[in-house]
Amino acid sequence: MDILSEDDLKAAIAGADAPLRIIGGGTRAIGNPVEGTPLSVAGLTGVTLYEPGALTLVVRAGTPLSEIDALLEAEGQRLAFEPMDHRGLLGTAGEPTIGGVVAANISGPRRVQAGACRDFLLGVRFVDGAGRVLKNGGRVMKNVTGYDLVKLMAGSWGTLGVLSEVALKVLPKAEAALVLLIEGLDDRAAVAALSASLGSPFDVTGAAHAARGPDGGPLTMIRLEGFADSVAYRAGKLRESLAGDIRIETDPARAAALWRWLRDVEAFHRRAGDVWRISLKPSDAPEAAARLRAAFDADLIYDWGGGLVWALVPAGSDLRPVLAGLPGHARIERAAQATRAALGAFPSEGPALDRITAALRAKFDPRGILNPGLMAPKPVE
Repeated sequence: MDILSEDDLKAAIAGADAPLRIIGGGTRAIGNPVEGTPLSVAGLTGVTLYEPGALTLVVRAGTPLSEIDALLEAEGQRLAFEPMDHRGLLGTAGEPTIGGVVAANISGPRRVQAGACRDFLLGVRFVDGAGRVLKNGGRVMKNVTGYDLVKLMAGSWGTLGVLSEVALKVLPKAEAALVLLIEGLDDRAAVAALSASLGSPFDVTGAAHAARGPDGGPLTMIRLEGFADSVAYRAGKLRESLAGDIRIETDPARAAALWRWLRDVEAFHRRAGDVWRISLKPSDAPEAAARLRAAFDADLIYDWGGGLVWALVPAGSDLRPVLAGLPGHARIERAAQATRAALGAFPSEGPALDRITAALRAKFDPRGILNPGLMAPKPVE
């Protein structure tokens, strides 16, 4: 059945007599393998409201992200949370959709300053596992009703319901951007520089470090955005406050390419091995890195000031026992289906939260037909 409207989506889910594997653009093969009939919402497209002056966009879930970017670009606006494009990392085709971005809460380097995808989500419409059309939120940043379904749907990966429409807050594009680059720092020095930058009054919008940057050596990257005069002033002051030989990349195209390289984890494209996404305290990142290198000779990239670590390791490796004792969690971002099935792609959130999560799924998907098992955690041995 072609899904071209919310009514089509409602009928398809209500009439399903077997598990469904929810598909948007088909670009994010993340999570435990799901056995089910494919249900694609890629045909559910179109902008239903765009008010540039109110910084508000309402769009159907299957709308390609590229179309939204072009629409916003024409008005000098953007999605501030800078969603990642997974195609290169995962080796997938297709076209990323806004529904997939919201369902996975995809948030890029600017999260450290602007916030995550869920922070810009004003409202949602979706069909739950019982075939009911539900809506929550609206076109303003306020919600006072029961469940905060807007936040619940962001990051639920299609396990609570299938999005049909989302309302988002958008922001103006920055007039100028530049990047402070520091070469040769080790992990601890890099995280210290990133933490100092993020703790400064200079409104940093990106803070990252790669053990092997685009030119092969360690590279620390700090981004500033805003009005041109302000950016230049803040860059000069921040440069004075940091140690080391710091150069400033002012060319807009080269600066943008650096952050695309980081956002999309281009360093791990077309390289053998599994990719894990690790969230932890930035201060713990150097210790995590030392353990991962000792155990797996891992290649590592830090984002969010060290709060997000991307790790490339040999296929089939389980990082979680190695990181035991460090608060945080690790998710498999890229691995063979057999590895994801054996290890569990998503981490347990602890017994209490796991019970709450299961209760929510039972409430919104009582038949257990929406992406069953996709986020089910496996115990760490």
